[in-house]
Amino acid sequence: MKYKDYSSDIWSSINSTLDQVLKEQSHPVAAFDADGTLWDIDLGENFFHYQIDNKLVALPPEPWEHYQAMKADNPQKAYLWLAQICKGKSLDEVQAWAKQAVAQSAPIPVFTEQKKLIDLFLSRGIEIYIITASVKWAVEAGASLMGLKHDNVIGIETAINNGIITDLQKGLITYRQGKVEALLKRTGGRLPFFASGNTMGDYQLLQASTHLSLAVSAASRDDRLFKTEAELATEAENNGWLSHRFI
Repeated sequence: MKYKDYSSDIWSSINSTLDQVLKEQSHPVAAFDADGTLWDIDLGENFFHYQIDNKLVALPPEPWEHYQAMKADNPQKAYLWLAQICKGKSLDEVQAWAKQAVAQSAPIPVFTEQKKLIDLFLSRGIEIYIITASVKWAVEAGASLMGLKHDNVIGIETAINNGIITDLQKGLITYRQGKVEALLKRTGGRLPFFASGNTMGDYQLLQASTHLSLAVSAASRDDRLFKTEAELATEAENNGWLSHRFI
């Protein structure tokens, strides 16, 4: 699919703000949500489907339905569970699976304007983080498509013991306010000058940005994300943030 480019007004706002921030700060930070914001696919859930299809981890009967029911009741618990099911596997093995899952779904529908924006930020020395409520290991493979490294991804993960994944929560649950708190922990308290997301799960992250916030959307009307993307677009209008619909 051909996605719509950003308007000249959006690019003008980004470029002028970037010039301003680089005069004010020595190490500016930019933050992006992952799924639905950088690419038109949920890499976290895509990875879970890959694990189910290839019988890679022990799962309950009807695992997808089990996950959906858990998410409806307690999203934080469900997002953590997707990391916990990797218990007993080596981190190297799970990261290899994530790469294979991305390769199997290629070409990943990356939003090219977001890739251009990240390229711009990298060329100007901006510190970039992808902050996702998906499992960190699932999103790392997507980050490489954007020219970013594993360390640029902040997401759901469990503790590693001698290279083996455990079921013990590591760090914060990077969902809603947890995204902001996890970012601040990583940056030593530095807020992002720019933040971009697509759903109300990203609202607090966009609200925390000091200079520019960009709400994006691409879900069709029959997509489960349409309502929450529309709500964030309304919040963008109310708060004077940038907003863009890719389709």
